[in-house]
Amino acid sequence: MSRLIRNSLMMLLLMTLITGVLYPLVATGLAQVIFPGQANGSLIVKNGKPIGSTLIGQSFTDARYFWGRPSATTPNPNNAASSSGSNTGPTNPALVDAVKQRIDALHAVDPTNNAPVPVDLVTASASGLDPEISPAAAQYQVARVAQARKLSASQVQALVSEYTSGRTLGILGEPRVNVLKLNLALDAPQHGS
Repeated sequence: MSRLIRNSLMMLLLMTLITGVLYPLVATGLAQVIFPGQANGSLIVKNGKPIGSTLIGQSFTDARYFWGRPSATTPNPNNAASSSGSNTGPTNPALVDAVKQRIDALHAVDPTNNAPVPVDLVTASASGLDPEISPAAAQYQVARVAQARKLSASQVQALVSEYTSGRTLGILGEPRVNVLKLNLALDAPQHGS
């Protein structure tokens, strides 16, 4: 009996070392070598300081910037430690009220825009952290951003086109625009920040 217990404990120790120590170290080391940016959170660094990640949305409310998807995380928006959807369905009055408030906020900052508001500007993603919007959502905001920055709509549209990513591998997902990258490009000196 003691031999069986000893063998079981040795197997437990061996498997703990392999799966709990060795495998994570190897996987982390390979990730650091092969994909260092992604392994470290896909951070965007400006003046030596991280200012965001390409994987986590940020809240922009200034008319000079493109706005991203609303965040469903609590207690703070875009809180990666609290990733979750809102869990409200289309018939829930709370969701209907939140969408109306978001539409009102978009109209308040751009009262002359009579185009239909793209759904991704007024509804949160499943994670509540989506850093990207659809090209239609970016297009909806071009005139407002151009006017607020005293740029031509064609200059802003060119940036939207430059920062629009196509489908992954040409077939997966939908075209998308990373809001943080686009807003940083707008702040670049050549675009009149």
